[in-house]
Amino acid sequence: MYKFSKLVIKNAIFALTFIIAIGAIAFFLLTAYIANQTQEHQQTIQTISQQFVSDAESIEEVATKLAAILTASTDYQTLIIKNNSITLFNFQSSHIPPHDFVLAKRKTVSAGKLNLQVQYKLAFTEIINLITQLFIGLMALATIFVLISAQLNYKLQSVIFSIISKQISNELAQINNSDFITSEQTNEQLLEIPALQEGIAEIRAMMTEQFKNTANLEMEAHVDSLTGIENRNRFVQFYEKQIVQESPVKFGVLLITRCSELQTINQVHGYNSGDNYIIKVADIIKNALTTRPTGKLFRLNSSDFATILINEKLKAAEDYARELNIKFNDYQQLNELDSVAFTGLVYFDKSKPLGELLALADTGVSVAQTQKSNSWYSQTDINILTDNSANFGNQNWRQEIDSVLDGGRINLLVQPIQPSGRNNRVYGEILARFLNANGDMLPTATFIAMAEKLDKIIQVDRLIIETAIKEITSKNMLDSSYGINISARSINDEHFMIWLERKLLREPGAAPRLVFEISELGLQQNIKTAKRLVDMLHRVGSRVTVERFGVGLTSFKFFRDLTPDFIKMDSSYTRDIDDDKNNQYFLRLMVDLAHRLGINVLAESVESQEEKHTLEKLFIDGCQGYYVGKPTQL
Repeated sequence: MYKFSKLVIKNAIFALTFIIAIGAIAFFLLTAYIANQTQEHQQTIQTISQQFVSDAESIEEVATKLAAILTASTDYQTLIIKNNSITLFNFQSSHIPPHDFVLAKRKTVSAGKLNLQVQYKLAFTEIINLITQLFIGLMALATIFVLISAQLNYKLQSVIFSIISKQISNELAQINNSDFITSEQTNEQLLEIPALQEGIAEIRAMMTEQFKNTANLEMEAHVDSLTGIENRNRFVQFYEKQIVQESPVKFGVLLITRCSELQTINQVHGYNSGDNYIIKVADIIKNALTTRPTGKLFRLNSSDFATILINEKLKAAEDYARELNIKFNDYQQLNELDSVAFTGLVYFDKSKPLGELLALADTGVSVAQTQKSNSWYSQTDINILTDNSANFGNQNWRQEIDSVLDGGRINLLVQPIQPSGRNNRVYGEILARFLNANGDMLPTATFIAMAEKLDKIIQVDRLIIETAIKEITSKNMLDSSYGINISARSINDEHFMIWLERKLLREPGAAPRLVFEISELGLQQNIKTAKRLVDMLHRVGSRVTVERFGVGLTSFKFFRDLTPDFIKMDSSYTRDIDDDKNNQYFLRLMVDLAHRLGINVLAESVESQEEKHTLEKLFIDGCQGYYVGKPTQL
């Protein structure tokens, strides 16, 4: 048994080693963080300085404005702006502790065409003081731990030693006094010793904890975190072990259910609403499976669920698909959606490889999507993947898109963008919905994706523009402005560009009320064509929005030459911005630079009052999203 003094020394060494390790890690991370922030700030300075190109201002005025922007968003130890050897601005902080000077290094940045040199040293006073206070607190806690732990260990050792010694002595005395005892009886008697029982209990607890950790890792690898349903890995594993190999499963039906509105809900209502939508669809499918206890449900990807009905014929599975259709229709009416989900069915036996079944079920989903909302389709032609009708799903969609274009079956909605101030000029974004021959809504995201795939998107863009202009003029809605999306494929098509310019010139009343939205990545594909498009739209009186801004990290020099009227920040920057300090800093910098170029900044996917309030404090010009306003009929 250890003496108390030895226990103190032992615990002190352990605590000191722990503190040294934590301190070393903290110092390394802090040093790396400071070096990284100092290096990254160089790009910020260069980005901001690129905007000062006007010859109307003196170099002293430019230096003063540059310093004002920099000091407004960043804390400095030192900030010096020079023109050759002449110092135009000099800032030295008087409240920096000595250790800050050791960690933070001075850096010099050339400000591009301005012929300015910016010397700066960032201030990290708050974070260093916080780490210092935490380290002192850790030292104090360690000291208390050493004393208390040593005292408790010493007392515990004394008690355990006394109990074990006494118990063993008594047990040995009983054994020696016995005339005969078996080894089994000896084991039973030893197991009755309290100290041994405690040891065995500890071992069992450790094993239980280990099994629990293993089970958690197994769950993370095979269970979808959002719905709690087994994922694609488990689906493949189940099919290979329970169907392909010898098992009670002889045949069955595979159903793929695709959540058709996920992309639209994410864009219009926000990602939280998209998650709730997926959870609800999963609940609907699980409830429908309660009458089929042998059925298995899996989530294959973000929008697809797979259901395996074991040892059931196709006719029974179709009854199940009808139940889903009814439940999806009810959910659609309650939540005012265009659709909920479509299902494809395919019969299987042990001879069918999984890849072929998935392809057949996917074709069934494609066919179902061309029918009425929430439809299902049984793919019974098993030769579809090998014969001349291999593109049956695509061909079905081609016919459906042609039918929509020929009949002009399109319904337009408008979602408002709310201005942040009275003087801000914004607009409402037009959203297109497409109808089949029976007047049922086709899934919008799938329709657009198939139009892109089948080279029909240019015709779809023309239909949307023509219908929008007709609606605006016929209903005398020329007192407001409306945004229309154009695909990247269209703006790179020469015939479309000629058609659009002539169309807008023939509509002098509507053209100034139209704002054409083009994605940042779409504009980047061909800079020359993008500039030609923007110039043409400005020439006829229309305006331009660069949507999904920030995904491609385009330089502001590009936008200075392109001169769009709006940029719409990608939802990844605006989502949960009230809790994201990094995105707040980035967005504030983007707003400052955009406003210097005369560009208005919009935010999409605004889902809460907190997000809207934070965006307004960052001087965003307008907000769009489910919280601001739902889409309504144009």
